[in-house]
This record gives sequence, C-alpha cells and structure tokens, in this order.
Amino acid sequence: MKKKMKIDSYNKKILSTLHLEGALTNIELAEKVNLSPSACFQRVKALKEAGYFRNLHADVNLDQLCEHVLAYIEFTLEDNSAPSRRRFVSRIHEIPEIMDCMQLSGDVDYISLSCFPNLKKLNEVCSELSDQTDLRIKHIKTRIVLERAKWFLGYPLSKLKWLDDNEHDGEIVSERATV
Repeated sequence: MKKKMKIDSYNKKILSTLHLEGALTNIELAEKVNLSPSACFQRVKALKEAGYFRNLHADVNLDQLCEHVLAYIEFTLEDNSAPSRRRFVSRIHEIPEIMDCMQLSGDVDYISLSCFPNLKKLNEVCSELSDQTDLRIKHIKTRIVLERAKWFLGYPLSKLKWLDDNEHDGEIVSERATV
C-alpha cells in the first residue's frame, strides 16, 4: 500500500503545475512553486511514490500525425451483475484503441472514448465484442467525433475541493497560518 502524505499548499501547487505542464524541468517547476530545486525534487519524488500522479504524458497532435477516427462507444449490458461487469471491463482492458471506459448511471452502462485507424477497424472491434456472448452486451452504439471543439486540457484542480482540506466558516483550515 502506498504511503499517504499531507497535501500542503506546496504539494498542491506542484501537482496543479505538473498536471498542466509536465515537461517542465525541476528548476522551472521549483521557480513556479517557490521552492528550492532540491526541495521541489524531493516533493515530486514523494508525491509520485505515494501514487498522487502516475505518469507524465505528451499531448500528441493526432490530426498532424496520422489518419484516425475518434468515437465514443456506448455499451448497454444484458446483465449488470458484478461478475458480468468484471468480464466486460477485463475484455475492454485488452483493446488499446479503447482509451477510456467509464461506468455510468442511467440507460447506458459504460461509455468509452476510442481512437481507431479507420471506421472499418472500429466496426470490426464492435462486432467482435457483440459476438462474445459471455460479455452479455445487449447494445452497442457508436458516436463518431466530427470535430473537437474543446479537448481535455487537464482537470480543473484549482476548482475542486482537495480531500485533506478541512473547511470552517468558509475558510480552508489547512492553508491558515499558524502562530
């Protein structure tokens, strides 16, 4: 089990900055969060070891690099029992073109963002999944992405309540100066 650590204001700044600018050098990051390079390096190392972030990724411009089809795939299962969901999720993990898969409330059980080389491959994978009777897929609906009006540019960390913050009268206790 990973060691839990306190997420103080410096750690919040480090995570928020790295989340959006993962290619910064340690010196650049230290300047942005107002720490010495040594202290910054130690904090980043501890945050990673504690599991607060897993990896840093490059935002690759697919439109400039390769032909592709982005699509959302909606899955409705016949059987929503835990064993059925585990089988389905296990199979989805085996398909690299399905990049993200989320369980939903409502009339659709799962939705996934996918990236395929072409429509033919997208249809082949959907057909293969439908043909696997042990997955108990009742319905698959694909929604082709026509244009990306806005793309994921990071979580709005500055707008979210951090789990270790204790609120009292509208003030965040963890960020108060102590005397």
